[in-house]
Amino acid sequence: MVKVSGFTIIKNAVRHDFPIEASIRSLLPVCDEVVVNVGPSDDGTLDLIQSIKDPKIRIIEGVWDVSRQNWMLSDETLRAMRACVHPWGIYIQGDEVLHEKGAQDLVAAIQEVDPDPVVEALLVKYLHFYGDFDTIASNRRWYRREIRALRLDPALDLRPYKGAQGFRVGPDNRKTRARLTSAVMFHYGWARPAAALRAKIATNRTIYPWSAEREAKRPLLAWIPGLKPFAGAHPAVAQSYIAERATDPERVVEPPHFELEHLRFYASDIIERLTGARLFEYRNYRLV
Repeated sequence: MVKVSGFTIIKNAVRHDFPIEASIRSLLPVCDEVVVNVGPSDDGTLDLIQSIKDPKIRIIEGVWDVSRQNWMLSDETLRAMRACVHPWGIYIQGDEVLHEKGAQDLVAAIQEVDPDPVVEALLVKYLHFYGDFDTIASNRRWYRREIRALRLDPALDLRPYKGAQGFRVGPDNRKTRARLTSAVMFHYGWARPAAALRAKIATNRTIYPWSAEREAKRPLLAWIPGLKPFAGAHPAVAQSYIAERATDPERVVEPPHFELEHLRFYASDIIERLTGARLFEYRNYRLV
């Protein structure tokens, strides 16, 4: 039986109202350890992580180099990866929660592919919640799947790519050979309360300064094509987080409207529904 590490990074989780406790708890049943890289915070984030009180959790700390901008996230994710002691890792971001129905399937897939060196990582499917916990964003700007389980052998040199959305191999950033699983990750980044979204935008001006001018012109929650109702069940460990934030009068998506740039989303959505292929899909991986 191959042992599995979980790993994540987090900073100022309280101010940004990340569901980090639910994120970590969603990994604990399927991981033999969970490494949490806690960045310098002034809002009680470290206390929050320590309050989970599970012997599987191992906290590491250090100074995060903000001058590295979005590469800082990659640097710190890599440090969390390198602190893991097992051959496979499951990665989770602070605004993601792994659904329990697919978590066991993800670990089973790790056991299945471990003897095959061709498979370097595993993909999970995504649900991106937008504006509330009952609406998902589905146009092609929102990734359908991403690497969240991967081999941690330093010789393979899998490393976080850019802002650590996904992973590439080696200094030349070769796309990772990955296989799709049935596991589903619930992404709550854009469903958080309005105050947390404003804090996110303020932080993004430091991490992604090139987008600051564009973001300043956008409403807090711009209307986008491809918003759909969600009628399924949220992860069990996220239920209390969601219940406490279900209502926020300031967290409002602007009214539906049409812009010329929306045409490409409507066109690609039609093609995807007819063929299953998503045009111009961004991928950090190659399916094997």
